[in-house]
Amino acid sequence: MRKGRRLRHIFIPLCLVLAAAAAPAAEWPARPIRFVTPAAPGGTTDGLSRIFSARMTETLKTQVIVDNRGSASGVLAAEIVKAAAPDGYTLFMAYHQHTVNAALLKLSYHPVNDFTPITQLTEAGLALVIHPGSPPKNFKEFLDWTRNFKGALNYGSAGLGSGGHLAGELYKIQAGVNAGHIPYKGAGPSLIALMGGEYHYNFAGLVGALPLARAGKIRAIAVTTEKRIPGYEDIPTVKESGLPDFVVVGWYGVITPPKLPKQLVTRLHAELVKVLREPDTNKRIVGFGGTPVGSDPNSFRIFMLADMNKWADVVKKSGAKAD
Repeated sequence: MRKGRRLRHIFIPLCLVLAAAAAPAAEWPARPIRFVTPAAPGGTTDGLSRIFSARMTETLKTQVIVDNRGSASGVLAAEIVKAAAPDGYTLFMAYHQHTVNAALLKLSYHPVNDFTPITQLTEAGLALVIHPGSPPKNFKEFLDWTRNFKGALNYGSAGLGSGGHLAGELYKIQAGVNAGHIPYKGAGPSLIALMGGEYHYNFAGLVGALPLARAGKIRAIAVTTEKRIPGYEDIPTVKESGLPDFVVVGWYGVITPPKLPKQLVTRLHAELVKVLREPDTNKRIVGFGGTPVGSDPNSFRIFMLADMNKWADVVKKSGAKAD
């Protein structure tokens, strides 16, 4: 009898612990979810955030609100997410700048170990774009133009450490070009500035740049992917046009505050991948030059760690600076 009582004393608290551990996933979501986005409205990162937030609002039957925090190269947004409660109500649309920041800046956090990876959503290249009134009509002309430019040549980007920043530095090295870097607070502002003639060229995110190019507001000279992009086959790659070693492909994915319970990791991963696999979402991602991924959390963690090492090497070789 006493043994049975002892077992009940152990069994009942254990059940309560297990029930408490399962509670977050069972009750989630019970209030609006914040989707922190390290970019100003407009551009690739913001566009992806809005695709997923709109669809998840429908599938989860709760509001998923995009919170644009486009400053400090994404560091401010990352710090907000790191400090948030691990309850599934704060998501972060991370992208390649998140990992490259470790090579450029002194951070108060580790880009991978201080967060909970959920899934890599997509990978995508960049578009080399110029003002439509600029002389070059193709990449070979652009190469000659930048190499022989008289005066101060400048390129813009979505911010320090962004894919466009590093692509610009890599272009300077491989093309033998001397150009200054003008960082903006997000892809949208940088493209608006390009349309206004504030600088000469930009390696910009496809989702923001290609529709503007189709509208004639900027000119797309080339893309940075290995192969031409489906739907935009008329735009050649930098690799095929004169710089055979030039390939820059970025990524986008969702991470959350550290120590998110496993049940919530599983639930969030399932919800995000479900939206990613929907034909309409897939079509929209492919339409702006992205490739859907949908990796599992551990694979995404391994990928981000490798990405940190890769960009650290590029930064060291290129001499890219954060100030």
